[in-house]
Amino acid sequence: MTVPIDDTSSTAGSAGLTERIARSLERARTRTQGLTGPVDDPDLIRQHSPLMSPLVWDLAHIGNQEELWLLRNLGGREPMHPEIDPLYDAFEHPRAERPTLPLLPPDEARRYVHEVRGRVMDLLEQPRWGDEELSQGGFAFGMIAQHEQQHDETMLITHQLRVGEPVLHRPAPPAPPADVLALPAEVFVPGGPFTMGTSAEAWALDNERPAHEVDVAGFWLDTTPVTNGEYLEFIADGGYDDPRWWSQAGWEHRQSAGLIAPLYWTREAEQWLRRRFGVVEPVPTAEPVVHVSYYEAEAYAAWQGRRLPTEAEWEKAARYDPISGRSRRYPWGDDDPLPQHANLGQAHLQPAAAGSYPEGEAPSGARQLIGDVWEWVSSDFLPYPGFVAWPYREYSEVFFGPDYKVLRGGSFAVDPVACRGTFRNWDYPIRRQIFSGFRTARDGVL
Repeated sequence: MTVPIDDTSSTAGSAGLTERIARSLERARTRTQGLTGPVDDPDLIRQHSPLMSPLVWDLAHIGNQEELWLLRNLGGREPMHPEIDPLYDAFEHPRAERPTLPLLPPDEARRYVHEVRGRVMDLLEQPRWGDEELSQGGFAFGMIAQHEQQHDETMLITHQLRVGEPVLHRPAPPAPPADVLALPAEVFVPGGPFTMGTSAEAWALDNERPAHEVDVAGFWLDTTPVTNGEYLEFIADGGYDDPRWWSQAGWEHRQSAGLIAPLYWTREAEQWLRRRFGVVEPVPTAEPVVHVSYYEAEAYAAWQGRRLPTEAEWEKAARYDPISGRSRRYPWGDDDPLPQHANLGQAHLQPAAAGSYPEGEAPSGARQLIGDVWEWVSSDFLPYPGFVAWPYREYSEVFFGPDYKVLRGGSFAVDPVACRGTFRNWDYPIRRQIFSGFRTARDGVL
């Protein structure tokens, strides 16, 4: 497979590309250290939930994948420790079993990832990087930077599941802008064709490819994600107890799981509280609701007389510019995200208030389509027309089908390197430990 490059000057060894790669790898490693450093060794080894790996497994897995793809597959180097490969194969051992494996102890895991990174930086300084397809546009390096950041988000989820004193500290997100109260509740996205996906983004993953035209009928979309305050109205109206709003599968899960509110919410006296990274606080009504499953999002939308947007609708609202007739890389344009555009990169440990980040507004008028919370859409995770699995089918292809629902837009826990207007996430519709929210849509004409 030939990977198209969005910048024809981005060739192996070019100064600009090398600098971009080094920055991306260093940012990911700094975050990894910030997530593993504040906890002691017993906490690193402990499994805080059967849904998640021990933090020490994620740490060594990051190094193992970096060695496999960059040193071995790209650089042609011999394996450093081939005996540990099966321990850190995500497909060989389910998360619930990983604490029983003879994993590298924390100090050995740290030494291993440090040694791998040192050799990778040596490789990066070479004028040629080996495998031509993997090196084109620095793809393999970009894939590994994204992989580490995705595991950093996974480790942040583990921190949220962890019981104990808070160990992560971040400033609160910025106050919402003055125009929040004047924002319309919904925006209209005109019908017509647009370009979905990408064939030009050098570090895009296989499920984002190729670019293709999709015709979307006009529809209305919430200007911002659904807030905690709006979701509290659903709870107060008995939404969790009324099967009218739930799909059959959703209602069965709601009953079997005993769902009564978003994950980490508890009710004391007349007040709803949430636990956030070890801090218990009143539920902030202005923030987007987070830690809800697809089924809960679907039920809320039905209660409102609305629905969840399709994946194509979401992407058109986020990327399509009706003036130029083209799809942007991001809602605000083609430039990489800056702090004023979106709540990304674990800069804050919570979503910003709904209506924040006006500089990140899409041409449709919708806000916060990137960052804050992953947004459930109604679509199953399926390949685009012309999809080709690359560089390995286990990244996307084995997950295609009706078992997984798509999430779009990223969350406050996602780094910019792993978040684009075309980026696709997916999970089981019952999942709630992820940083998931949603917005609703309805059919209609202007």
